[in-house]
Amino acid sequence: GSDPVDLLLSIFIEERLRIGAIFSSMSEANLQRFLSLPCSMIGTDSSARSSGGPTHKGQPHPRGFGSFPRFLGAYVRNRGLMDLSAAVHKITMLPAITFGIHKRGVLRKGAYADIVVFDHRTINDRATFAEPFLRPEGIHYVVVNGEPALWEGEQTGVRSGKILRHGR
Repeated sequence: GSDPVDLLLSIFIEERLRIGAIFSSMSEANLQRFLSLPCSMIGTDSSARSSGGPTHKGQPHPRGFGSFPRFLGAYVRNRGLMDLSAAVHKITMLPAITFGIHKRGVLRKGAYADIVVFDHRTINDRATFAEPFLRPEGIHYVVVNGEPALWEGEQTGVRSGKILRHGR
């Protein structure tokens, strides 16, 4: 029998304003329609998190660990929305060109070596709302700025990533 506003305020006070909410606002059909557009890019607004250390806290959205594997597994492989080369273009070169991030999103001499080696037959996100830090399946190697971050499925401890800015 509490007033809804009073109840909400008491929850805010009790939780010291450490409250999050997740809302779904797009239908699956519309999502697939947008993913299929040649001009659409794949990204995430997730904050940077790790499976250990100081950024392993809270209850983040599973997209932090699952956005790209979900796109490649669920939408490209399972639903066949596009071929693999078009999908890779949407998550690499197209965003780099669109946002003016030079020497990224391509494999060529003089570019930064940012490489993910994955098995298209098995790549799959595993992160859930209950367990958002679960790493995806099917990713075997990750090289960031020429340094191995994941090797044979195991983290190396190397942290060579940098903040990327428009026009640089």
